[in-house]
Amino acid sequence: MKEIIGGVTAAQGFKASCTAAEIKYKDRKDMAMIYSEVPCKAAGTYTTNIVKAAPVKWDKEMVDHSPFIQAIVVNAGIANACTGQEGYSYCKETAKEAAECLSIPEDSVLVASTGVIGMQLPMDRIRAGIKVMTPDLSPSIESGTNAATAIMTTDTVKKEVAVQIELGGKIVTIGGMCKGSGMIHPDMCTMLSFITTDVAISKELLVEALRVDIKDTYNMISVDGDTSTNDTVLLLSNGLAGNKEITEKNEDYDTFFNALHYVNETLAKKMAGDGEGCTALFEVKIIGAESKEQAVTLSKSVITSSLTKAAIFGHDANWGRILCAMGYSGAQFDPEKVDLYFESAAGKLKIIEDGVALPYSEEEATKILSEPEVTATADIKMGEAKATAWGCDLTFDYVKINADYRS
Repeated sequence: MKEIIGGVTAAQGFKASCTAAEIKYKDRKDMAMIYSEVPCKAAGTYTTNIVKAAPVKWDKEMVDHSPFIQAIVVNAGIANACTGQEGYSYCKETAKEAAECLSIPEDSVLVASTGVIGMQLPMDRIRAGIKVMTPDLSPSIESGTNAATAIMTTDTVKKEVAVQIELGGKIVTIGGMCKGSGMIHPDMCTMLSFITTDVAISKELLVEALRVDIKDTYNMISVDGDTSTNDTVLLLSNGLAGNKEITEKNEDYDTFFNALHYVNETLAKKMAGDGEGCTALFEVKIIGAESKEQAVTLSKSVITSSLTKAAIFGHDANWGRILCAMGYSGAQFDPEKVDLYFESAAGKLKIIEDGVALPYSEEEATKILSEPEVTATADIKMGEAKATAWGCDLTFDYVKINADYRS
């Protein structure tokens, strides 16, 4: 597997474009379009929040029942959530407009929105945006990058990645872009993630690969404990790589799955590391667990602990907060057998052994915790299972950003 420059336009046959439609923002691009030259098989996963935005409902219906998917229209600024039947009808109107402009079926168009909850979309601007984006569709790397920038809300950086693998002598590419900075919590987050690939694979295996992999990627990140109304991950495959179609779980499937995992994990970590107001990506590894479920529960409990997140912001090796968060997670373990390490580009330091503090240097610990990426590893010495979760520190700016979000 080789990482390459690019995102959603890296795979053969995919194009992207974007525009400034002034849906909410007046000083930036806020709409994007992804298009495949040929029909795609599609897979999707969506928010677990009972309150689901209209685009989530539309996409699930289309992915599950349409013969194929060929385009995605995305807007930033307004979420089209809690907008009733009118909001859902706007999804249909968006798809219809795109279908007419692209000369494809209406049910082959997916839609996605992110932004403020409760506001109706300005459909005149949405339609105008689609008309502008259609002739600008391009397979260039720049077009993919611009699309990744256009879907941002409180994100501070664009998020994209692409990789290539070889299947049966054919080069297969997987690329993706996402947005996500706040209202992010395990079991899907305020995130939109769009993955494109030219691999030839059955829809059944495409769906299964995505369903299985989100458990170890998108569902293992948290910024603030809020699960959004709009979370959506969409995976499109157009088969243009020309590899022998993957119809069973064989070596080709494993190679594709591992590459998909790399793309998803990379995008997930980019979101966690760009949490609203944050200064550091906080990674938590639980090793030596009795079961994967136990390790997942413990790691998620630590990354969602406000006290632990605040300690990371303060570069404070307050290991008691980590052990405390593990203790109330609901998972059973012996705290008197836990070893804990802090690690970053500045070094690695063992903080506690068998649940008791070691005589470590506070100065060295602070130096390690002052890096932009920090890892805490807890060995609970019960077995061979492990899990990794990603979050970020909790800063003053998180409150400022969310206090002023609608204004």
